[in-house]
Amino acid sequence: MGQSYDAITLTGPPKRSNHGLEASHYLKHKVARLWRSLAFSTIHCGALAIGMLSANVQPTCAQEPSDIAKQAQNPIASLISVPFENDFNPYTGVNKEDSYVLEMKPVIPIRLSNDWTLITRTIIPVIQVPDLAPAVYGTTGLGDVQESLFLSPTKAGPVIWGAGPVISIPTATENILGTKKLSVGPTVVVLRIQGHWLFGSLVQNLFSVAGPSGRPDVNQMLMQPFGNYNLPHKWYLTSSPIITANWEVRPSERWVVPVGGGVGKIVHFGKLPVNIYTQFFRNVQRPDGTSSWSARFQMQLLFPKKR
Repeated sequence: MGQSYDAITLTGPPKRSNHGLEASHYLKHKVARLWRSLAFSTIHCGALAIGMLSANVQPTCAQEPSDIAKQAQNPIASLISVPFENDFNPYTGVNKEDSYVLEMKPVIPIRLSNDWTLITRTIIPVIQVPDLAPAVYGTTGLGDVQESLFLSPTKAGPVIWGAGPVISIPTATENILGTKKLSVGPTVVVLRIQGHWLFGSLVQNLFSVAGPSGRPDVNQMLMQPFGNYNLPHKWYLTSSPIITANWEVRPSERWVVPVGGGVGKIVHFGKLPVNIYTQFFRNVQRPDGTSSWSARFQMQLLFPKKR
């Protein structure tokens, strides 16, 4: 699961001298080109990695629980996981350049009692954006860190669920990479496992509670429906688009609605199970200046409980 940066309200940087502006802008473009080349390589190599690594699966696969794929697809499963999600968004901003987001999202379950488990989910984003508007120049840096806490029943029934607070901390290193606001709100995830299928949705809404008065207020929803169909040999079909709505802007600029999906597989690096998938999306609804399509590649390190 992830978060979207397409709908962030942006504030331009302070004015600088022409000489300093040109030098800084040139340096940022050099860094941006490096990130773009890494993004292209990541997406391309990620698509190839599924096929290449599946041909080199270690014998330890047979020793893993048969439901390891479903555990990996469950955002509140009772196992430690560390996903590295790469999102590539071409043709962004005034010059139709590329943007790239790398998110590290460790998930750690903490058993509170025989009845309840607390699942912590942290999102640490590193963002590269091009020039987004006149006098809003591209840059690369850390975005706002999010922390979600899901309280979930230890003994799952037909419907698995978790609910709790989410907090967004204004850690962005540049104005255009975050909101500069401390925001909190509710978050909930509901899912069901039925045969080969795992499907559900994660929803959250953030409201700003502190921060500079000169920055726009935050009132933003994120919804991520997900569906997976598990195939033999730990392959699966998947779709997990990230839908966002910024309630602070006019309706024509409010929504980002992607449609698409992809394929994934559980592979092994030695004895370590790794969940790899690639997805492609078409944005059927989006604000001006944002990408019409995107690609996502994720590698998720899995640490199942020893039996």
